[in-house]
Amino acid sequence: MTAPPDANDVMEDVTVVEQSLDNPELFALLYDRYFKEVYRYLAARLGSEQAEDLVADAFLLAFNGRHGFDPQRGTVRSWLFGIATNVVARHRRREGRRLNALSKIAAEDSADGHEDRVTSQLAAQASRPELVRGLKGLAKGDRDVVFLLVFGGLRYEEIAAALDIPVGTVGSRINRARKKLRKTLGDVNPIGEW
Repeated sequence: MTAPPDANDVMEDVTVVEQSLDNPELFALLYDRYFKEVYRYLAARLGSEQAEDLVADAFLLAFNGRHGFDPQRGTVRSWLFGIATNVVARHRRREGRRLNALSKIAAEDSADGHEDRVTSQLAAQASRPELVRGLKGLAKGDRDVVFLLVFGGLRYEEIAAALDIPVGTVGSRINRARKKLRKTLGDVNPIGEW
């Protein structure tokens, strides 16, 4: 898990966003600082081949929306992860529509994506096919929170800011996901202490 930025980094990030309104080239500093983290998160969710294009989309959306960034709502890091999570959802919707239009894949298969393959690989490595069922069985919001925590390395406050939900909701979703996974796995926590 990546260490959260310190207070100086957070203030510097906000300053970069603000100054990039007049000097757009400055936004590259945020790209350089957070590219690897956002890429890792997107690759875990969708696969490395998809992540390269989508990380560029996420940063382009952030660049184009930088005038709407509100430091009162969270850090630049959590804002970027929120955008990345929305890019994942948009990609899945677009992919689902495309697959439905092509009518080559059964409706139940169109929901399976890279995230499900990663989940399957994690479970296979741990010899836990029940982990796959548990993760697939999580509600979308619960799964987003778990993946932001585990693959994004975000803290509860950052997840809340990224998804624009209260911190208490993050805790509830993590708790619900943990309980469901523990039940599926026979009272074992599959991913450390989260």
